[in-house]
Amino acid sequence: MVAKKSAYEESRQKRMEENKKRMEALNLHKLSQALKIPSPAKPSPMKRSKPRVVEKQVVVVRRSSRVANKPAPVLKEVVLDRVVIPRRISKPRNLSNRVYATDEARAKAMEKAEKLQSNLGSDHPIFIKSMLQSHVTGGFWLGLPVDFCRRSLPRKDGVISLIDEDADEYQVIYLARKNGLSGGWKGFAVAHGLLDGDAVVFQLIKPTAFKVYIIRVNGSEQGNSL
Repeated sequence: MVAKKSAYEESRQKRMEENKKRMEALNLHKLSQALKIPSPAKPSPMKRSKPRVVEKQVVVVRRSSRVANKPAPVLKEVVLDRVVIPRRISKPRNLSNRVYATDEARAKAMEKAEKLQSNLGSDHPIFIKSMLQSHVTGGFWLGLPVDFCRRSLPRKDGVISLIDEDADEYQVIYLARKNGLSGGWKGFAVAHGLLDGDAVVFQLIKPTAFKVYIIRVNGSEQGNSL
């Protein structure tokens, strides 16, 4: 085995030397070295885009057979006036006729209203409201006691009736979220001549109906039901 291995090694060494001589004869060694050195990359020339050519052609517009033989319509420029919606100009309120109650007169009216409330008993829920200018001449909005609304009135918006002494019924809008009377309250206040300082007693006789009593601030007692 040792002799055979030595012969193989000698034969292999001989082939390697022959291959080396052939490579030197063909300059393969120098060529391999030259390939290892990177050559500077040449910048590629910028591709120039061709200008876009827009081709214009005259085409015949297809017309309906019914108007094909008729002359083409003549178009004219028409200037349209700008439509302006006029703004609603609200007239300033005349507040010169307002009558303001004194603190003393307001207190007397409330005292009489509380006396009337005690005479009416406790069979029906009752509350008293002293009128302000915003209730009778301004915004005509009547805020109700929050506790009373939560205990006795509906939890949703709806219609409430106000019944006067002649059994006339006035429909007003009750806003549950705001705890007050809105639309329709102005009509009731104007019809009954409510003034600043008047004390109004509201007696809930039905889930959505009040019987109303008014104590006038000017001293005239109206304990009758309105």
